[in-house]
Amino acid sequence: MHLIKSLAGLLLLSLLFSNCSPKNYGRAKFGYTSGKATEASAPADRMILYSARMTLEADIPDTAIARVNRLTERYKGYVTETSNTSIHLRIPQASLDEMMEAITQLGKVTSENKSGQDVTDEYTDLGIRLENAEKARQRYLELLAKAATVEEALLVEKELERLNGTIDLLTGRMKGLEEREEYSNLRITIKERKKPGLLGYIGLGLYHSVKWLFVRN
Repeated sequence: MHLIKSLAGLLLLSLLFSNCSPKNYGRAKFGYTSGKATEASAPADRMILYSARMTLEADIPDTAIARVNRLTERYKGYVTETSNTSIHLRIPQASLDEMMEAITQLGKVTSENKSGQDVTDEYTDLGIRLENAEKARQRYLELLAKAATVEEALLVEKELERLNGTIDLLTGRMKGLEEREEYSNLRITIKERKKPGLLGYIGLGLYHSVKWLFVRN
């Protein structure tokens, strides 16, 4: 009976902790290492997830995509999705700007956008919840060792199963954010550059001839 009461109290406490956030729990100090929150000094930088989009006009789209693939290998990134008109990449955040600059050499860039999402608070909240869940699991393991009956053991094991699922979920979400921070999204749409017809080339010739005369005079 004493263990049952302890179990009920611990369950209530763990439910209260699971709803804590940085706002009402206090700002925890976590570092971004080894895929798990670890106590450390407050990180100097915010956790920002960057993504970018580019639209490129090229004479031969297939050739441009092949060259983008070679650039991706050079900058240690990888392709997540590709078609004959677009390619979606994950590029190390430190190389994103260089990669985008290199792509401008493959054709005419008609649109370009880069944005960032600050997930520092979300990551910290997940770390707090993970820490609480791990502490609760340790306490349940101690209760399991003291279980006097099969009924008590089953009750504790049920809560341990729930906590293990919560811990796996939180760990996965934190690792996902870390991976997205390390590798930025870059989506490139490639369109075939429109070539002028016969009349277009004649018009261009006349334009350059007239321009040359004005410059000369």
